[in-house]
Amino acid sequence: MCAMIIPQRLRPRDVVGLVTPASPVRDTSRIDAGVRYLERNGLRVKLASHVRSVYGYLAGADQERADDLHEMFRDPEVKAVFALRGGYGATRILPLLDFDLLRRHPKILVGYSDITALLLSIYARSSLLTFHGPMAAVEFAVDPDPAMEELFWDTVFGRKTAPSFAVADAGARRVLRPGFARGRLLGGNLSLLAAMAGTPYLPEFTGSLFFIEEIGEEPYRVDRMITQLLQAGVLGGVAGILAGQFTDCAPKDPTQPSLSVDDVLRSLSEKLSVPFVSGCRIGHVPNSLTLPIGILAELDAETSSLTFLEPVVANGRDG
Repeated sequence: MCAMIIPQRLRPRDVVGLVTPASPVRDTSRIDAGVRYLERNGLRVKLASHVRSVYGYLAGADQERADDLHEMFRDPEVKAVFALRGGYGATRILPLLDFDLLRRHPKILVGYSDITALLLSIYARSSLLTFHGPMAAVEFAVDPDPAMEELFWDTVFGRKTAPSFAVADAGARRVLRPGFARGRLLGGNLSLLAAMAGTPYLPEFTGSLFFIEEIGEEPYRVDRMITQLLQAGVLGGVAGILAGQFTDCAPKDPTQPSLSVDDVLRSLSEKLSVPFVSGCRIGHVPNSLTLPIGILAELDAETSSLTFLEPVVANGRDG
């Protein structure tokens, strides 16, 4: 991989481009609500050409969605690119992406869930730091959690002065293995990580701080995906692990015997023997964190404290 590229920070009155790289926003009023929210926060908004397109369960044809991403990165007026939503479909456009173009026009890119595929592949193939964070037609289309808002805007505007913060609330935190770990922060949605295993679009996870989150998957499915990552050699060399809260991942039939997600994660901690904290505010939770993909960071699992060891945005633009 080339040297990591840190995108320029946002500034008041900058233009943010909105894209739908995966599933469509069927309730288009959420697009309008997201636009109004961003404008209230001092930004201007440009919609990609196909953000309202619907092609079955996809937000337009694959080439259209890839072209939208290229359009937003190529446009000199656009300073950041936010996904409107996730869903399914981002992996389909990976072979169509011009990673050299994205490297030549580095910008903040934000999303999570299915957008994991873009965040990781762009970091792996373009060396551009990306952001696992809230989406314009999801969190920003309703009343956002104040803690989530504060961290997100402090991050993308370069206002974050304290590099350390807690990744899990005291009531939710479960320290599966204490200790300190340092490495590149890499990860995302577990389903997408498992789906991308064995493809040329995943970065190297050896020595990384690996994070995972998931929603709506039963424990046996979580187990299967983690087993896939282990057997594919993705997890063998990670330095530490942060696991999310695994929203709505309880067994669907409580009358049948089952392991819990906690059991599955505890088994993983025993296999890997690295600092490991679960219950983190990652992904599909109201007060989710904004995590820069590729940043060098340090984890104190005992206190669930994460420290960024590098700047996450650059200050190079005039004005």
